[in-house]
Amino acid sequence: MAEAKSKHLSLPSGLLELCALLGAPQDSLRGLEQVAQKRGIRSLSSLDPEVLSVFVPPFISKEDGQVAGASCATLGKARRRSFRKRREKPKMEPWRGVPGDPKGLDSEGISVPGGVDLLALPQLCFPGGLRVTSEPKEDQVHFLVLTDICGNRTYGVVAQYYRPLHEECCFYNGRAHWEPSGLTASAAGCFVPFAVCVVSRCPYYNSLKDCLSWQRTVLSAPCVQRHWRPVGPFHADCPFGRVPATPLWPASFSRRVFNMKPLQVVFPSPADPQSPVIDLDLHLPLLCFRPEKVLQILACILTEQRIVFFSSDWALLTLVAECFMVYLHPLQWQHTFVPILSAQMLDFIMAPTSFLMGCHLDHFGEVSKHFVLTAERGSSCLLVQLMDGVQLEGSQRALGRADRVEADGLVLIDIDHGSVTCCKSSDCDRDIPDIPLLAAQTFVQRVQNLQLHPDLHFAHLGSSTDLNEGRARARAWQQALNCQIQHVTLQLLVGIFREVKDHLNYEHRVFNSEEFLKTRAAGDQQFYKQVLDTYTFHSFLKARLNRTMDAFAQMDLDTQSEEDRINGMLISPRRPTVEKMASRRCPPLHVTHRRMVVSMPDLQDITLSEPLPRNLSLRIMDPASCRHSDPVLSVAPKSTYTFKIPEIHFPLVSQCVQAYHADFVTLLSKAMGLLAPDNSLLLARYFYLRGLIQLLQGQLLSALADFQNLYKTDIRIFPEDLVKGMVESMSVPERAQVERTPELKRLITQVLDRPGEAPKVDDPVKHFELPRKHMQLDDFVKRVQESGIVKDTSVIHRLFDALTVGHQKQIDPETFRDFYNCWKETEAEAQEVSLPLLVMEHLDKNECVYKLSRSVKTSRGVGKIAMTQKRLFLLTEGRPGYVEISTFRDIEEVKSTTATFFLLRIPTLKIKMASKKEAFEANLKSECDLWHLMVKEMWAGKRLAEEHKDPQYIQQALTNVLLMDAVVGTLQSPGATYAASKLSYFDKMKSEMRTAFPMLTSETLKHKINPSLGETAPQAVDVLLYTPGHLDPAEKAEDARPKLWCALSGGKVIVFDASSWTIHQHCFKVGSSKVNCMVLAEQSQVWIGCEDSVIYIISTHSMSCNKQLTDHRSGVTGLAVQGAKQPSEVFSCSLDGTVLAWNVSTLRVTSQFQLSSGGLTSIRLHSDRLWCCTSGSIMVLTLQGLLRRELRIDENFKETRTSFVGFQLLPEQEQLWAACVGHSEVYVWSLQDLAQPPQTVRLQDCSQISCMLLVKRQIWVGGRGLSQGKPKGKIYVVDVQRKMVEKELVAHADTVRTLCSAEDRYVLSGSGQEEGKIAIWQVD
Repeated sequence: MAEAKSKHLSLPSGLLELCALLGAPQDSLRGLEQVAQKRGIRSLSSLDPEVLSVFVPPFISKEDGQVAGASCATLGKARRRSFRKRREKPKMEPWRGVPGDPKGLDSEGISVPGGVDLLALPQLCFPGGLRVTSEPKEDQVHFLVLTDICGNRTYGVVAQYYRPLHEECCFYNGRAHWEPSGLTASAAGCFVPFAVCVVSRCPYYNSLKDCLSWQRTVLSAPCVQRHWRPVGPFHADCPFGRVPATPLWPASFSRRVFNMKPLQVVFPSPADPQSPVIDLDLHLPLLCFRPEKVLQILACILTEQRIVFFSSDWALLTLVAECFMVYLHPLQWQHTFVPILSAQMLDFIMAPTSFLMGCHLDHFGEVSKHFVLTAERGSSCLLVQLMDGVQLEGSQRALGRADRVEADGLVLIDIDHGSVTCCKSSDCDRDIPDIPLLAAQTFVQRVQNLQLHPDLHFAHLGSSTDLNEGRARARAWQQALNCQIQHVTLQLLVGIFREVKDHLNYEHRVFNSEEFLKTRAAGDQQFYKQVLDTYTFHSFLKARLNRTMDAFAQMDLDTQSEEDRINGMLISPRRPTVEKMASRRCPPLHVTHRRMVVSMPDLQDITLSEPLPRNLSLRIMDPASCRHSDPVLSVAPKSTYTFKIPEIHFPLVSQCVQAYHADFVTLLSKAMGLLAPDNSLLLARYFYLRGLIQLLQGQLLSALADFQNLYKTDIRIFPEDLVKGMVESMSVPERAQVERTPELKRLITQVLDRPGEAPKVDDPVKHFELPRKHMQLDDFVKRVQESGIVKDTSVIHRLFDALTVGHQKQIDPETFRDFYNCWKETEAEAQEVSLPLLVMEHLDKNECVYKLSRSVKTSRGVGKIAMTQKRLFLLTEGRPGYVEISTFRDIEEVKSTTATFFLLRIPTLKIKMASKKEAFEANLKSECDLWHLMVKEMWAGKRLAEEHKDPQYIQQALTNVLLMDAVVGTLQSPGATYAASKLSYFDKMKSEMRTAFPMLTSETLKHKINPSLGETAPQAVDVLLYTPGHLDPAEKAEDARPKLWCALSGGKVIVFDASSWTIHQHCFKVGSSKVNCMVLAEQSQVWIGCEDSVIYIISTHSMSCNKQLTDHRSGVTGLAVQGAKQPSEVFSCSLDGTVLAWNVSTLRVTSQFQLSSGGLTSIRLHSDRLWCCTSGSIMVLTLQGLLRRELRIDENFKETRTSFVGFQLLPEQEQLWAACVGHSEVYVWSLQDLAQPPQTVRLQDCSQISCMLLVKRQIWVGGRGLSQGKPKGKIYVVDVQRKMVEKELVAHADTVRTLCSAEDRYVLSGSGQEEGKIAIWQVD
């Protein structure tokens, strides 16, 4: 092996990054003896701590590493893994100011992990100073968060132990246990603290605390002392060495258990790669603060204030601060985060930027006194206090430089008192804003419904006599409570920021902050103004624009109402529905209309429907008693799996490490063998961990094989950089050995040979601004799309024509500004519309008022004409009333006429209805021409929507109508109405159409949907797949409905709820290439084959793609399932002629073969035979790939060159139906003798055949042909028995590219890019 290359390979972090022993310098302890003899211990001052020993991975000493063998050389780690400070080095100076390099320490060749500053570490491990005492003190634990210059965090757990001075000597003279050192009796009465610090990449607070607690119990054990080397308590010879010797666990629902008798220490894992590790008690802040105070602290964090936590308990500082960080997930604090500051670091709070830090409560009085005085000079101060009875001591030295720094505000949070007070100067107008009222009320109610005390939960249970059983109970209770708290805080964030997505433009990455602020309640304005300027919110916006499916997006989707889900499909501007108008009339305690809020009271003044006592958390609230409250969701934590880490033998030399790794691999392999095949997520974690262990063993091939299996189990945790480093570090013989293994060869090709994605630029988020220069068409399109008014490029082109009628084809900034303001004013007026209850009773709950006229005289009284998406009605004046004018369906004629009034001729709108003899007339005066255009457009849109069975036409017509209104309001000229007529798209379309759909088409067509809705232009529908409902009884009701999977160009997939034809899952991507085929492989998996040679596996439960099959070398063109009910195998084919058989459970290739001819486009299974369609033939093969029969195209079409498009098998008729390129006929062969000439079914006016589908006793053929002299997408329905065309269906404007069947009751067709719609057809 080429060790020279391999040694540069660096492994991912293990559980521990560093172990350190810290204490007082030995020289100071020698002087301590003399001082103690003269003056006594009470007069001794504090000592300066230092690092005594440091241990870094792999925690094996130099002499052990020499016998480790060649396998350890590939890890690229130094042999020496510990150091002690050399006595001849000068004394390390106390750290002051910015940390530097630990030059005073001799690392002897080791590298200290990034983010760990050895100069600052002693002060953080002894934040209150190192003090020698005359009496022993109880051991204490506190926690650290260390951040490097790049913002990467590591997490430390520190245990402080007090030992007699004569025992302390063992840490310097190298003895394993105490021997008499000749100290005097007075010195022997001294107790000196030392600290043990362990640092990890993950915040394993409770787990490492348990490890340190266990470590203390074995420090004095004689059986351990006999085997320890004289290096320190964290040498790997100790059984605690298993912790640093174990790699980090990937995100999963599994947990590791270390058996440290009598404790079983559990290391949790995050539920998914985007979630943080939760190893602390999330209810701690709820025990310290009332819910209103929690909200105020969250507001401070969201607005990025300068925050300092105070407590008399060092441990609480980090734990409480970390809880608030978890509360904000997936939002992330972007600034300095130092939960613990030592006394020497207090001047850090003078920093002018945002930060979150923590100090001891002893400094609270000094800091608050200083900043209250500073506030008189123009700053504000928020004091948050928690517990009573604490004496405050000052630290004048720490604030020595405070008078030179101008503080513009500081938030002091005292974790020990639980009260919040504000003090600020009289001339300061900057307050800490309150959380939006509705979200705050809901949060308070949910928190008060939580059960925060375990005693109530365990009251009915008997006492546990087993230590680990009792700990397991408490851990399960805490896990369930943590899950509830995470849901409550996540719902708070969703309630605050849910509507941000309505003001985003994804194509141009624009956020319209001004319009978003206008939709906020007046009392919430200050909060949002401050939050929108923060780095935290900016990062949140980036995730929304990237369509990241994080916890926020998933919660938003899960809590979305059916109305919001439907509104997500509307392309017209949204207006308040009748249902929402009715909700405004509810009591204000429960529903507050955002535009009626004048100011927001302090959160502590929020009044609920029933005032609740503080100790409500001691019991569970009866949901019936809070009908209008929003109780805590019944959220059960996901089931977890436990993996017990193997035992380790000590003394720990390299042979013991190798034995530990071997046992680890054995246990992992055994656990993997016991897993059910469908438990792929846990299997992926086992593959990942076993790969890392085998890499530690130097078994590169086995490690690569395990990492390669992650493609088939969970690709999210595939360590791409690590695998690339492994491949690059291989020697020539190793690389040749890998090349001989087909699967590993493909892995190398994917990692190295295939060009990777270009580095993504961190695209900034732009805030919408009005243009400042003249705009040509392209720039105008971009600006309108950024504004959020409309996205469709063709509509914007018509708008451009309307605004430039009679002018040069460019738009000046003033015109655009007037148009934008007119549009937004109309939106605002629509939000203010409030209909009387009597009127709302006549309207459907989903109707919206889109346009109101001025008060006019009509033939049915005086009032305002209102237009919804369904009808016109009159709002009568005087006593408000409702008078029906007409539904758009009922209109027969719309005219613009004049009425004579004395000598005046007043423009009048006249509407004739089919159901009424009397026409409706309204004297609209100057509005008449505009209303005439709008009513005709809506009437035409309604007619076309019914003829085409496409409800989107109504929404498009509404958009056109509102654009007409905005154009007239912008131009305000005699030609404004003519300009607006450029937007009358459907009215012109109706007049240009010679006839409606043919009768057969109209009767067969049931519905049309637009999967390209929200895109700037239509996209081709490449593949459709229908999956039946109730796939899994464990699914939620809404997830168990039938679904329609639609693949668009560029690898986009959209899932529709087939029971309502609404979007179930918005667009997600499977690569960036064209999708060629989709199939339901089993109840929980949809397989998608793409041009990029990858088969993507979609989970029907999570609607995510975490698995890929990468064995094909060219585009995947076909998928076939064996067995309809319980598929055991799936066959796939690619364009190069490769056919693979997959085991559905294991995702392994069970067989494969290669066709001699390429161009393989599709496969089908029939009677245990594979029918393969290539460009030149249709072959019948056994499942093992043996050729049985072949139909060659050149034997039947000798005069012309052509190729097969596709085929269908009719088993009952023993027929093969096929279509060819360039032919307008379908050819039928008898399966009994393929050599006989085929029968021909001619398709009239057909110019192209794209797809075929067998449904009952019919063959549906999709393609393109002439209709009324124009090329249209056509479907021919051919009777199988008579071999005649029964129907010609014409409902697509572009070629029919794909067909699929929905339980033989419906056929769904998808068209090309010109139209990009899906039609649903009734099957006879």
